[in-house]
Amino acid sequence: MEMIPPHILLGAYTEGVFPMAEEGELLWFSPMERGLIPLDERFHIPRGLRKALRKNAFEVRFNTAFREVMDGCSERKETWIDPVIKDSYVELHKLGFGHSVECWDDEGLQGGLYGVKLGNVFFGESMFSRKTDASKIALVHLVEWLRDEDAELLDTQWMTEHLLQFGGYEVPRDVYLELLADALEPILD
Repeated sequence: MEMIPPHILLGAYTEGVFPMAEEGELLWFSPMERGLIPLDERFHIPRGLRKALRKNAFEVRFNTAFREVMDGCSERKETWIDPVIKDSYVELHKLGFGHSVECWDDEGLQGGLYGVKLGNVFFGESMFSRKTDASKIALVHLVEWLRDEDAELLDTQWMTEHLLQFGGYEVPRDVYLELLADALEPILD
């Protein structure tokens, strides 16, 4: 398989399902507990990160280096981002559904994140940092953008210790699917 067709990938997201590659095989997931980051006043910026934001150490850009962000996210000992996943999401980016938030400095791309925006939902896929706080700063800017876009959900797939510090929380799959259906209703009607 060279690429997951965009309509299959987007259709899976509308059903609460997402792909990951494992040892050359494409697997599909719909976790029993779904991680979410609040977009309202419950979104929390830790004190140390507030200080880092004030320093303006990075120039934050949107959608200027989508594949490079995916490359950064895949630079790990174990990764679920294989060439099929990369090509599939780059195609979603070309179609206007895939988005990246990037932190740059004089030495280049230092961190960021990427995901898929469909209607009022952003499906976060992965993030990375080459320098301290770069991915966290990208997340803060993502939340600001999603608020401006009147987004309703920021889906993180699974909850991690890293995301808990931002007010992240989990909901059972059935609750998530209801929230997802409500947020996607305007585009699915």
